[in-house]
Amino acid sequence: MYKIKLLILLLTSIIITSCTDRIKKDIYKISVGYIGGEYDGLVLSNQLSSKLNNFGLLDNNSRYEIQGEISHSQDLFITNIDNTSDREQVNSSTKIKIFDKKQDCFTYFFYESISQFYILASSDKFISNKVAVEEIKLENTEYLVKKFVNSLDRRNFTCDEK
Repeated sequence: MYKIKLLILLLTSIIITSCTDRIKKDIYKISVGYIGGEYDGLVLSNQLSSKLNNFGLLDNNSRYEIQGEISHSQDLFITNIDNTSDREQVNSSTKIKIFDKKQDCFTYFFYESISQFYILASSDKFISNKVAVEEIKLENTEYLVKKFVNSLDRRNFTCDEK
């Protein structure tokens, strides 16, 4: 009985291993080019490089190059009529394009935005406001990078003549 169970487990592991080898053969590589947005652009560039490297998609000599920008804005966000607590909303938006160096055209476009808010402390002397803004910017950037990497699909890398 144990021999049959072991043979079944061996067979399933062989099938799973053979399926993963087929997936790896169709992997494409991408390089990270210029990302605008000053410090926030540097953070986006580092996170893109890290995520792509983790998935085995990063290659500095690739024909595909990521170009883009990120921006953050802040607005006062009032939630109720009594105005008992002020909140500040942080909006983050990114525009990422993939450029095909071989065909000299853009092959993939990604536009996304996200917003979060925090309760605003009543005085400018509290550094909690600044810390909250920086943490939200970092979380938004991480989310946008994850969404971009998950949206990548080899079939979409074709030049559109417009």
